[in-house]
Amino acid sequence: MLRGGKVGLRARHDEDIPILRAELYDDVVNTSRAEGRPWRPITPGSQDARLVVDDKEQGHVPFSVVELDGGTLVGTAVLWGIDNHNRSAHLGLGMRPSARGKGYGTDVVAALCHYGFVVRGLRRLQIETLSDNTAMLRSAERNGFVREGVLRSSAWVMGEFLDEVLLGLLVEDWKPDPKGWVR
Repeated sequence: MLRGGKVGLRARHDEDIPILRAELYDDVVNTSRAEGRPWRPITPGSQDARLVVDDKEQGHVPFSVVELDGGTLVGTAVLWGIDNHNRSAHLGLGMRPSARGKGYGTDVVAALCHYGFVVRGLRRLQIETLSDNTAMLRSAERNGFVREGVLRSSAWVMGEFLDEVLLGLLVEDWKPDPKGWVR
């Protein structure tokens, strides 16, 4: 498990799936804002890649996010679109409603940066998020991500087009915690 200051990133457990399905993916608005495709219901017991991990898939590494104190599941995190040739990847996260606003997102982004740069040897990480997602923008910028552009009216979300912000972080610009708290 990767440990941050408040949360840990661990493998997805079977018991995580119904919680994540109910609180993140069955929420039409949340899923519509988080994904670049229309919401659709997930059939119970399906092998949907957003929930069930395919350990053979090398370009997509999903994690479950848990509180370090007590091990409560608080969300999901992913390094996706991993390009080993260009040494780049994208990252994303989703927090359960009860876990939002507690600073976990900044910790998750830091742990994903550690995983991408140190464990995987990547050179660039990238985030795409809706321009009104202040929590994600704040978490990214606190970890050194730089706004590289705005994709105007690029995301169709619940009946309207919204802007997306593109953020990037290069390994040489990354400033990990000097205490090395992610391990």
